Amino acid sequence: MITTELLAEYIAAGAAEIKADVALLGGTLMNVHTGEYYLADIAIYKEKIVAVEPDISEYMGEHTRCIDCKGKYIVPGLIDCHIHVECSKMSMTRFAQAVLPHGTTSIVSGLDEYISVLGLDGLQEIFQEIDASPLKVFWGLPYKTPYTIPTSTVAYSVTAKDHEKYQKDPRCFGVWELVREAVQTRDEDTLAALVAAMKQHKPIFGCSPLARGKDLNQYLMSGVRVDHESYDHEELLEKARKGIHTIIRESAVTKFLKENIRAITEGAAGVARHTSFCSDDVHARGILEYGHMDHLVRLAIQAGVAPMTAVQMATINAAQAYHIDDRVGTIAPGKEADIILVDEPGTFHVETVLSKGRIVVEKGVSQIEYIPPKRTTTLVNTVSHAPVQADDFAYHVDIANGIATIEAIHSVGPFMRKRRDVELVVKDGVIQVDAQKDVAYVSVMERYGKNGNISKGFISGWELTCGAIATTASPDDNNLVVAGMNHEDMALAANTLIQAGGGQVIVVDGEVLSFLPLPIAGIVSDLEPEDLAQKERELDQMTKRLGSTLPDPMFYLSFLPITAIPDLAITDGGNVDYTKLSYFDPVLSLKQAK
Repeated sequence: MITTELLAEYIAAGAAEIKADVALLGGTLMNVHTGEYYLADIAIYKEKIVAVEPDISEYMGEHTRCIDCKGKYIVPGLIDCHIHVECSKMSMTRFAQAVLPHGTTSIVSGLDEYISVLGLDGLQEIFQEIDASPLKVFWGLPYKTPYTIPTSTVAYSVTAKDHEKYQKDPRCFGVWELVREAVQTRDEDTLAALVAAMKQHKPIFGCSPLARGKDLNQYLMSGVRVDHESYDHEELLEKARKGIHTIIRESAVTKFLKENIRAITEGAAGVARHTSFCSDDVHARGILEYGHMDHLVRLAIQAGVAPMTAVQMATINAAQAYHIDDRVGTIAPGKEADIILVDEPGTFHVETVLSKGRIVVEKGVSQIEYIPPKRTTTLVNTVSHAPVQADDFAYHVDIANGIATIEAIHSVGPFMRKRRDVELVVKDGVIQVDAQKDVAYVSVMERYGKNGNISKGFISGWELTCGAIATTASPDDNNLVVAGMNHEDMALAANTLIQAGGGQVIVVDGEVLSFLPLPIAGIVSDLEPEDLAQKERELDQMTKRLGSTLPDPMFYLSFLPITAIPDLAITDGGNVDYTKLSYFDPVLSLKQAK
């Protein structure tokens, strides 16, 4: 926190009256302000850059630590413009440990998955963890929780009154994840939240997949500044032409960069100046294998974007979009010392990382120890639900035997679900799923001890043949989601997570094949990134025993309650048709056997 005394110190350090703590010498600066490459030395005092000059010898003292940057390129720390960090299943400490070696020094996040479980008061412990971390988190308060329409069950609902309080808080940098439907319906509480932010000159972060033409015009009247949801390059280009700061997403399962970058390489080169990157949702194994924001920079370069332009998209563009460019995004006196050294602009391999003025990685070797804080009872034991029985998942109907025509939630991709009507057998008053017809059961259980909701429905596109899969990490409400081919395995999977206080599990024929505990809020873990990645691989491997051919069945399962994903979803409240913003009955018709 800045004070007048500290500000005076920084001013003295800028005049070389106080000597630098760290000096970067002899590197080639990628100046994202001007698009230039040139040799420069950089002086750092505490957490700030105090000089960028051809020679900084007068800033150096006997205690200055010098880093030889000859042959290296000096780049601002990278910024992830939109990430649900909790979806990585890593705690804030472990997430920092995973992404800092890849040059990510700042993220923009709503911490909304934590809020849905812990509420805003419980978030204070997360803020303390963030403050102790070398990774910066620029937080936006969710426009409301839950995001689901109709409303699902969460532990805490964010309202306009929270925005009246927190938009004045210096820790809050705007409104997170404003979905178009909340604007479309003129939700009064949402509009009040937006007005609270506008009064504080805080930006509004948007989420408007497939919005074009009049729908987009209507949405932009809300004051939204940035948007991270474009399904193709023409959609992104239209948004850019209409003044929005567009964000290209490349998540663990939604690979949109190759398509969206065409708005720049084939559409209008000027789009790049107002476009940045985000990962949205990542997992440990993906970060360890491919990288994080550095991976997106490399992908953009491979797609034909100039290295300088790609770096600007990952740094200054992002900072300006979110009104945080007074602190991060560039290398200049007065900016925070978030700096990375890379081998070459074209290959962009990160070798050394400074964040908050600290050398956290040097020549690929971590220089700090990541120690998660001791967890209090506020953060653990957050799953409150009585043990379930197999029959709790049976879909009972009014005929004893016959045929039921059902509407299944059919996954045609990680971020697209469509209607599929299927005829299923009814036996002894219960609808029977059918592997040959690619239909499985799915259920969402309210897990906060509020109402005991257990919704039931059907999914297809998964090719499940046996067993069950379950998770308590399931944005946006983080209730317990379970899918499977038989009720007994579904009950075992659900009860395993209830007893453990959260996690992800695979069950086949009454046996738990793989289980990942997620004790912190039922959504994240303090496991080392490498250990978590190994558990993720194990879970993914075991899903093959269920017959699924999806690229990441656990991710698909986790996202089923997100109603904003077109067109269908399921929450603890029931099956949702988001095109109508209402629940639907998955049983379309029943025909009694003769």
